[in-house]
Amino acid sequence: MSAFSNANGKPVLLKMVKAIQENKAYLGEVDGLIGDGDHGMNMNKGFTLFEKEFGEQEFGFSEGVFNLGNILFSQIGGSMGPIYGTIFMDMSDAGEDFDEISTAELAQMLAAGLEGLQGIVEAQVGDKTLVDTLSPAVDSLKASAEAGEDLQTALPKMKEAAQKGMESTKDLVAKFGRSSRLGERSRGVLDAGSVSCCIILQAMADGILETL
Repeated sequence: MSAFSNANGKPVLLKMVKAIQENKAYLGEVDGLIGDGDHGMNMNKGFTLFEKEFGEQEFGFSEGVFNLGNILFSQIGGSMGPIYGTIFMDMSDAGEDFDEISTAELAQMLAAGLEGLQGIVEAQVGDKTLVDTLSPAVDSLKASAEAGEDLQTALPKMKEAAQKGMESTKDLVAKFGRSSRLGERSRGVLDAGSVSCCIILQAMADGILETL
């Protein structure tokens, strides 16, 4: 299949939830090296609140990412709640009218999330933020869409692009957030937001692939 049904999005969202829950401690460890150390706890709180509120309900993919984004935006602390909330809610707005989501539609949704993020945060690729993960993932999906590739071909490439983007943050100096105060001392450590973004994107991709 070259597309998945928007209405069949619940398993994808729950896979994303599980991935964050399973990586709570790791995200805390990464964040603790140059940040507050609370990224894993905050992300786990938001994703688990979503699971508790909506886990017994039926919902589609675009509806699910909106509800997840709304919870993250309003109910978790720090800067990452509004950041992820904006990404997910803008993704939802872009995809709410899609019955079927192919490579092109998913690229459009993720691109809208990235655009929304960059509307509130000026970070660009190279600034050691989750943009370093999300932007290459979007670029990969766009390239796959232009090449006419189906999701089975496009999503593994997107996962690889997200992974490489995340790994690139280790050699960068932080330009935003608390870690930016460290200057050169922030080099040599992964950015926690880029790690959580990679985990989310890879779980999303795996969840979609399992529906095909």
